[in-house]
Amino acid sequence: MSNVAVVFWSGTGNTEAMADLVAEGVQSAGGKATVIQATEFSVEELDAYDAFAFGCPAMGAEELESEEFEPMWDAVEPALPGRKVALFGSYDWAEGEWMDLWRERAEAAGIIVSETVIAKDYPDEEASDACRALGAALV
Repeated sequence: MSNVAVVFWSGTGNTEAMADLVAEGVQSAGGKATVIQATEFSVEELDAYDAFAFGCPAMGAEELESEEFEPMWDAVEPALPGRKVALFGSYDWAEGEWMDLWRERAEAAGIIVSETVIAKDYPDEEASDACRALGAALV
């Protein structure tokens, strides 16, 4: 059974809802999902999981949340190449460019990002289905 960490930060609950949907997708595909707040996850835990879904909403000028999520991401990013990784998150303005920037950053660090999902505000039916599919793809 594939063991997937769904690691996220959420300010309004939108990205948290997405994390729960990703976990649903993992479980529906026969995997085990552990939903973890970004502040509760560290590089030492990477080997306990087979795959990872990281979720963070767009903040400020199309960037990752800087107080809790980005420090965790900075710590785990160097250890993620060669591991199964997907990214997700919500946004409220622009067109979601932060996800393109985040994916580019991850790929520049040698991480192969298998999937990304974005949702404008709270995930609608289409985004919900995409989150579940992202989770299933990680199994």
